[in-house]
Amino acid sequence: MTPARGGSLTIPAVSTVVLTGATGMIGGALVSELVGRGDEVVVLARDPARASQALGPAVRTLAWPDPTRPPPIAVLDGADAVINLVGEPIAQRWSAAAKQRIRDSRVLGTRNLVQAIAAAERPPRVLVSGSATGYYGPHGAERLDEDAAPGSDFLASVVRDWEAEAGAATALGLRVAIARTGPVLAPSGGALAKMLPPFKAGVGGPVGGGRQYFPWIHLADEVGALIHCLDSEAASGPLNLTAPEPVTNAELSHALGRVLHRPAVMPVPASALRLLYGEMSVIVLTGQRAIPRRLLEQGYAFRQPALESALADVLGG
Repeated sequence: MTPARGGSLTIPAVSTVVLTGATGMIGGALVSELVGRGDEVVVLARDPARASQALGPAVRTLAWPDPTRPPPIAVLDGADAVINLVGEPIAQRWSAAAKQRIRDSRVLGTRNLVQAIAAAERPPRVLVSGSATGYYGPHGAERLDEDAAPGSDFLASVVRDWEAEAGAATALGLRVAIARTGPVLAPSGGALAKMLPPFKAGVGGPVGGGRQYFPWIHLADEVGALIHCLDSEAASGPLNLTAPEPVTNAELSHALGRVLHRPAVMPVPASALRLLYGEMSVIVLTGQRAIPRRLLEQGYAFRQPALESALADVLGG
């Protein structure tokens, strides 16, 4: 098998990978790359028929209808690795019920997955578990590497507990890599989905003053970094999956305007975001200047390190 593309220093790719969250934007792209390099991919999905249709015949799909309940142990027995990307979408109004779903899908889902790994006769040797730069909570211009302390807001508390559940697998002898992902730039969905319509209409601009940092990553590097976490023995503990240079919201807005050949001078007041999204607006109005220190130290070479060229690639500019 070939090593992961993207310039990382890796050991040979594993052969059997169990994946949760495969029908999402990141999961679907990751499946394509794993299958393309020759891995056997087994997907745990709420709706295996829909997942099979979306992912193609090369992928084996099995049912895990409720992540807050244990997955089938048999599928984990003999697998080489697990990549855990399951989680209720963050981008929704945060009612009390939505907050509980956001927490339970990640915390209980990961707990149940690790317990199933513990029950397997031949458990996998690697767990790559999703996480988020929301771990750090709202910050200003200071650069945040993986040693920075966790925040104390709702998202930070969810991510902290989520990571703790994944970390419990180290006691089972697994190498555990925690992928603290920033907003992902992709052709459809992700961080750009709600930004594009006003920019294309010529009424886009910085949000809430524009000084908050946006720790972006291109989808190709999100996939490349996840495969680095899968393959590289050096990848354990938390790793920031973000581009080398985060930008402010204002810088993002101006770059997006240039790529789209549209003005980007219409500021969006914070009050409008709070009215539209409620408490969830905090993820747009605040940010983190998270940097991928550990990925760079481990030799990962970014495919799309610069924002404007990354946006042009995503948008076909």
